[in-house]
Amino acid sequence: MKRSIVLKLFLLTAGLCLFLIVVIFALQTVFFKQFYAHQKVKDVQSALQAYGQDYVKHAANAQQTAKLEQDFYQKYNTWITELDSFGNLQHTDDYLMEIKLDRMDDYPEFSGRTIKVPLYSFINVEDFYSDNQFIMPWIKEGEPIAFEGLIIKEQLVIQRMAKYPYNLREEGQLENRQMVNKEYEVVNRYPSPPTQYHETYPSVLFTGMITKVEIPEGAGGSRYTNHLFLERIKAFQADLLYGDYDQTADAKPLLNYEENGVSYKIFIDPLQDEKGKTGYLFAVTSLQPVNEAAGMIRHYYAYIAAGALLLVLLASFYYSRRIARPLLRINRTAQQMAALDFSEKIPVATKDEIGDLSRSINELSEKLHSHIVRLEQDIEKEKQLEHTRKEFISGVSHELKTPLSVIQSCLSVLKDGIASHKRDHYFAAMEDEVNRMNLLIGDMLELAKYESGTYKMEMGPFDIGAAVGRICAKLAPDMERKGLRLHVSLQPAEVVGNELRIGQVLVNFLTNAIRYTPEEGAVLVAVTEERERVKIGIENKGAHIPEEKLGKIWDRFYRGEPSRQRSTGGTGLGLAISKKILEMHGAPYGVTNTEDGVLFYFYLNKKT
Repeated sequence: MKRSIVLKLFLLTAGLCLFLIVVIFALQTVFFKQFYAHQKVKDVQSALQAYGQDYVKHAANAQQTAKLEQDFYQKYNTWITELDSFGNLQHTDDYLMEIKLDRMDDYPEFSGRTIKVPLYSFINVEDFYSDNQFIMPWIKEGEPIAFEGLIIKEQLVIQRMAKYPYNLREEGQLENRQMVNKEYEVVNRYPSPPTQYHETYPSVLFTGMITKVEIPEGAGGSRYTNHLFLERIKAFQADLLYGDYDQTADAKPLLNYEENGVSYKIFIDPLQDEKGKTGYLFAVTSLQPVNEAAGMIRHYYAYIAAGALLLVLLASFYYSRRIARPLLRINRTAQQMAALDFSEKIPVATKDEIGDLSRSINELSEKLHSHIVRLEQDIEKEKQLEHTRKEFISGVSHELKTPLSVIQSCLSVLKDGIASHKRDHYFAAMEDEVNRMNLLIGDMLELAKYESGTYKMEMGPFDIGAAVGRICAKLAPDMERKGLRLHVSLQPAEVVGNELRIGQVLVNFLTNAIRYTPEEGAVLVAVTEERERVKIGIENKGAHIPEEKLGKIWDRFYRGEPSRQRSTGGTGLGLAISKKILEMHGAPYGVTNTEDGVLFYFYLNKKT
């Protein structure tokens, strides 16, 4: 009796319900984290609006501003400060350097001028208290100084500085790393021509004398020890000065930043004081408390998840043993069937619906396999016959060209009445060519049968020397018309093969030699005995075949000369047909470059 799959589906549903419970717990954890982060961002944005109003009232009072910043951090766990229109910190008179510039003919508006440089952009405040040997020796009043920078809105923006100009690229120089990085980034935007960058942001080199150095004392230095906050301020300043900060955007920007695995939110609000000066409120808040709260919730859910996990494991075990395994096996077998692999059968171990499905798939696999095998056999036969037809058409087209040309020549001679006393000779020649074409067509049909797997070569003994002599005599008129010299070295030898087919190979090789031998050149034909076989070689004097093309000349429709023209290179089938004939004989063959030309050769076994 069949066992119903309903019970199995019920157990599967129970397992899925437990799984859904776990998913709900996980989603609650994620949702809480997102909700907490969203709410904190919303609270900070609201607080920034109130802070901006308070700051405008106390903008001129550095102490009052510092208290506002501390209160804001205490309440919202968020660092906040005020920047001027150039992205510099406000109220930095306790940590700066004054420089009296030397005379500069190129920049008269800055000659002799005293500028203030905020030192937090270049030096960590701790370095002044640690006797840093790279900074303290020359950051002093009365010391010379050189710096590179930009002129933006008639203001100097310093990127790097050192004691002397030649120190600017050496160890010990000081630089605003964010500005320097942005410099290289912006220059890469104008690869051609690079002067576009310099036209917009002219790079300048100034020298001068340090006239004053202010270093914060006591608690005042703590403002400059929050390096992560200062680095984000300097990064914003670089974007602002290089035009990468969109000041026209309606929405107040909220940026994401991550360092050491902690996520931060960066808030930037435009600000105007009572005098109408533009500035920015810059705040950074850490989302570390959010991660801590989410971690606590995960610990809380761990106790609930432990019990649910036990139930899920039990249900999964039953699921994998009773339902998943046969379904996976069926799926694997179906995939193999889709890939036309019918070797695997599904074991039928149950009497339920899955067992019936397994039997049906096994029967389907057997029927598909038998039908596909028959179909593949039919397709292979059809491909072989199509290939044979193409080979036959190509071969016949090539081989009928020469006899038809002979007949045409004879008819032309007879038509013009030239050498009328040789009429019988020309008629006999035409008759001979017609007979040869009849034989050739019949043999090509047999060759096509061989390529289709049904042709059998008829072998017999014959005198290879006599056969070569007849072929040479037959093609002698072609060599005379071209002024070629024929050198024949023949040794009478009885070989085993199909004389007609070997004659066809000799005609192809010799015709090929005549075609590629320059006028007044020479063609060498040699038959030599080598133990149990005979070597037949046809060498033409002339140009060599490039080594990389020697293996290609046996391919169909391949012609050796670069022009590849039928008028000079034939149809490209002669050597391919010769290759087939020699392979049917099992005869070694090849082509090689000699000292003066090219040698085609093949071997035939002697008659035993």
